[in-house]
Amino acid sequence: MHMQLLRNDRVVMFDRTNFGPSNISLPNGNCRNNPQDPVSKIDCTAHSIEYDVASNTIRPLTVQSNTWCSSGSVRPDGVLVQTGGDRDGELKARIFTPCNNKKCDWIEINNGLTKRRWYSSNHILPDGTQIVIGGQGQFNYEFFPKTTSPNVIALPFLAETNDRGEENNLYPYVFLNNDGNLFIFANNRAILLDYVKNTVVKTYPAIPGGDPRSYPSTGSAVLLPLKNLEAAKIDAEVLVCGGAPKGSYLLAFRRKTFVKALDTCARIKINDENPQWTVEKMPRARVMGDMTLLPNGDVLIINGGASGSAAWELGREPVLVPDVYHSENPVNSRFESLNPTTIPRMYHSTAVLLRDGRVLVGGSNPHAFYNFTNVLFPTELSLEAFSPAYLEPEFAKFRPKIQSPKSQVMITYRMDLKLKFKVAGEVKGPVKVTMVFPSFTTHSFSMNQRLLVLDNVTFKRSGKSTNYEVQVKTPRSVNIAPPGYYMMFVVNQNIPSEGIWVRLQ
Repeated sequence: MHMQLLRNDRVVMFDRTNFGPSNISLPNGNCRNNPQDPVSKIDCTAHSIEYDVASNTIRPLTVQSNTWCSSGSVRPDGVLVQTGGDRDGELKARIFTPCNNKKCDWIEINNGLTKRRWYSSNHILPDGTQIVIGGQGQFNYEFFPKTTSPNVIALPFLAETNDRGEENNLYPYVFLNNDGNLFIFANNRAILLDYVKNTVVKTYPAIPGGDPRSYPSTGSAVLLPLKNLEAAKIDAEVLVCGGAPKGSYLLAFRRKTFVKALDTCARIKINDENPQWTVEKMPRARVMGDMTLLPNGDVLIINGGASGSAAWELGREPVLVPDVYHSENPVNSRFESLNPTTIPRMYHSTAVLLRDGRVLVGGSNPHAFYNFTNVLFPTELSLEAFSPAYLEPEFAKFRPKIQSPKSQVMITYRMDLKLKFKVAGEVKGPVKVTMVFPSFTTHSFSMNQRLLVLDNVTFKRSGKSTNYEVQVKTPRSVNIAPPGYYMMFVVNQNIPSEGIWVRLQ
């Protein structure tokens, strides 16, 4: 249900904690009292794990309260902060500090939140704190760690976008604009919020057609790659794809009528004086899809169904074919369909980018409990790695290999950074250097996902060798790139290297 890649290339995953035992035992015979679980009041199984990508192994973790449908982000020091959940978890914050000795585990903070946060969205802020926005019945936002009073600030926009009986504004899509304000999308429209002054700076029009794109009419969204970072004005574009027509949730829930999902994307330049949505046709309808930024700037659209809505038992027609969106191509030539999977990934599926350029895909449990038999879409416990086309063997000779700096290097703002790399084949066109902030992914939204294309200063080759050097400018401000750990890639002819971890501060 939730996934976060950490700076040590391990992925923390967790589910809800009150729907029966999992198949993974807690270490050392540990158990915990779980009075809210109708199946197992004494629970000796794990509902969170740490997945080691390199060794393809897992380590059970212990969550003490219910993390169902929660949110989170990674702090600038690489520590995962997760907030909210249901019942005994709704006011909790939880901390997970990456380690290599297999001893780290979840630490819970009682009353870390002021309001119940269930189906909320988080975003890392330029000062390294987090904002927690919305959630069921919460038309407001707050900060973690808590600020001085008042910590809870009303956000009428969330009340205005709440469809009676359906909501259609949960897990709002939140992106930090390069002016320091927050772009917040809910239902079918958006605002630009100055969260410091609690002032709406700009109101955006509704997407043409007016259909909802937020949970449970779940689409997905990304902030497209930020580039020309040294320019006085930086363009920022948001892409929203898929969703379900208004009323789909109620029709599925009450009448078992499953309406075809939306088959459009909408794109908007959020810093234009008069911003307008441009609507594009997708290759297929999709609800509950995941959108993942790839290191070369493409957008992967994967998982989901072609009809119905999010929520238990309400999705139909699994979409097995991933699509890639090439954001720099002309309109009508941006989509490319890729090889299908054989595993339906419906409600409660996730996808995250890994440092080697693959995308880790997992989940799918559209049931109230674990359910493996006599259901349309059994609970899915497998993980898959999706390998984009740039990982095909025929492109290996064009793939850069970064020689320096080494992974985990510290970098600062406004610095000239040299990267040395090797390429066996031809280096053609401008070599790109990209930085990707690792996302907290749940319910078809990758929170904090951000890709920056750094400005090239110089590029050179050492004689006729396979050695190259590119010098780039790191981001100039915390509004463009909040401090923290990023994956950095060198991209040649649209083929990215394996990434290195860099800490921007």
